[in-house]
Amino acid sequence: MDDQDILPRRQALLGGLATLGGLMLTGCTPENPPTYGNILRVADNFTYQAQRLLLPRNARVREFDHADITSMPAIGTTNPGDAKEPSYNPAFGETYDRLRKGGFADWRLEVVGLVARPGVYSLADLKRLPSRTQITRHTCEEGWSSIAQWTGPTLADLLSHVGMLPAARYVNFRTFDGFVDNLDLVDALHPQTILAYGMNGRDLPIGHGAPARLRVETQMGYKSLKFLRRIEVVRAFDDFGKDGNIQNGWSWYAGI
Repeated sequence: MDDQDILPRRQALLGGLATLGGLMLTGCTPENPPTYGNILRVADNFTYQAQRLLLPRNARVREFDHADITSMPAIGTTNPGDAKEPSYNPAFGETYDRLRKGGFADWRLEVVGLVARPGVYSLADLKRLPSRTQITRHTCEEGWSSIAQWTGPTLADLLSHVGMLPAARYVNFRTFDGFVDNLDLVDALHPQTILAYGMNGRDLPIGHGAPARLRVETQMGYKSLKFLRRIEVVRAFDDFGKDGNIQNGWSWYAGI
């Protein structure tokens, strides 16, 4: 590479960093969650804007071979139907326990909001959608990581099936253990973001989120919510107040 090649690249990088600085100060772009105007979250905002500005929109994380699969602990909620668990949610725990005992035959995933065809999907319905199998690394905020194989339809395929409307900007997720979170459309429509009903060639175990969980391979593990029960396609960002990540000290965006 000669000097004529280096100069434009340096100019592009400096220009990009200057743009990021401006975005950090203003705290708002069409894709930037409004709560990120908080000065305490400026580092999160920088990470979010840097990855959105500098990386290709559909940049994929590394996928591994079967020989690379490792053991993976089930942490956090391991059974939302068990009232003895710290994260037991009485509003949904009894329902989950009933569904589990019935082999999830009556489980339904509700998809509502800014979609042309809102509805409910059984596990069999999800399995009729085109599936994707990927072996990826789960990176935990606690400092450990592991590699597993996940199988399920892409979230993009499901949103296409229900007819996501042009006004949509975010996708919210609600679970049987009471967790709520959301994604912008960049991550929601990413080709490696899937609704996994299989793990390592078998049905998804209870401890890992049966019957279906979210896999967001471009972010830290806590964004991959387990025990899905409802998906909402919406126009406005919601930090979910005291139930959401931001007010509990977690980054909303945890890109890796």
